[in-house]
Amino acid sequence: MFGLFKKKSAKDKLYDQYEKLMAQSHALSTSNRTESDKKYAEAQEILKQLDALEK
Repeated sequence: MFGLFKKKSAKDKLYDQYEKLMAQSHALSTSNRTESDKKYAEAQEILKQLDALEK
């Protein structure tokens, strides 16, 4: 209950964004492969940023 108003860290925000992009990529993979690949590439860039934060 006390964590209700806790702000998310930059790492948490990036992870949420990564998860969202991967879900969009997966959904698009059956209908539009080009857009799916773009979303996947964006997700990989987010993953690189996450790795940089951990080091």
